[in-house]
Amino acid sequence: MISLNRKAAILLIYTGGTIGMKEDPEDQTLKPFDFSQILDEVPELGKFAFKIDAYTFSPLIDSSDVEPGFWIDLARLIKSRYDEYDGFVILHGTDTMAFSASALSFMLEGLTKPVIFTGSQLPIGRPRTDGKENLVSAVEIASAKDENGHSMVPEVCICFDSLLLRGNRSTKADAENFNAFRSPNIAPLAEAGISIRYDRRLIRYPDDWDKTLSVNTELDTRVSILKIHPGITPQVVRNILLGAETRAVIIETYGSGNAISRDWFIDIVRQAGAMNKILLNVTQCLAGRVNMDLYATGKKLKEAGVITGYDLTTESALAKLFVLMGKSQDNSWVKETLEQDLKGEIDR
Repeated sequence: MISLNRKAAILLIYTGGTIGMKEDPEDQTLKPFDFSQILDEVPELGKFAFKIDAYTFSPLIDSSDVEPGFWIDLARLIKSRYDEYDGFVILHGTDTMAFSASALSFMLEGLTKPVIFTGSQLPIGRPRTDGKENLVSAVEIASAKDENGHSMVPEVCICFDSLLLRGNRSTKADAENFNAFRSPNIAPLAEAGISIRYDRRLIRYPDDWDKTLSVNTELDTRVSILKIHPGITPQVVRNILLGAETRAVIIETYGSGNAISRDWFIDIVRQAGAMNKILLNVTQCLAGRVNMDLYATGKKLKEAGVITGYDLTTESALAKLFVLMGKSQDNSWVKETLEQDLKGEIDR
């Protein structure tokens, strides 16, 4: 049973993106919306929270310009306001929302409150906008508590088109339709219909609700991504895998973890492994998982020092590497920890 006795206090964080744009009635141009007046624009929000405060990043950030420094600022903001609010709703552009949600999931340690990312495909001021529904659902979920007064979803999530998805399991899969995000390897944590249906079997709950939030702000971004494709050349592979400034490489492989079986390719992978590079295998497929024991080419990669990413998304793999590498210069420890499920990001 969900408790409705006490309304929650929510911090609405506007970072930029389509959802925050409204058409100026004078010149018909799209301009950022003043979120300090959000209850005037969307009065339904008042039903779920007794207090909704708004914080707007300045300058606003186009999501295609998101960098790790922004994640650090965002995580520190949540940390600084953590005791004041029951939940946080982050309005974010859709292009890199899955990257940001993945990053925050690993950066926020001891999280016991909801951090919900949302946005829209159409500006909030447009007649057919999906922004209002996404925002109302996100605030209701961020406000929801169980019968013990604990947050219903104490995770970093994406709320979009009536679905609540685990942030580090999500990816943007559609640039034109309202159902922009998918979480193909795990079902939604909640679905908003006439009521919001929570799947408590999937939601991760803390062992200790009194944990103190801490933030991982040391990020090591020396990560490259190598996408395997027909016609890839030795020069490209060598430049990425053996680059002096690259500590880790995410190898996006075919199917269940397969790549080129040519000797030149395996030789370069072996060289990278001998240099103690962190080589992480994730699949290019939207759904499914890496199994390097299934086919001969996968076995060759494993023997050359590549480790499995299981069903990690590329967004989650990147964020996980940034955080783990920031914690330690010991690549062996990073490799070992990569294969552990830390925040519900993999199903081993």
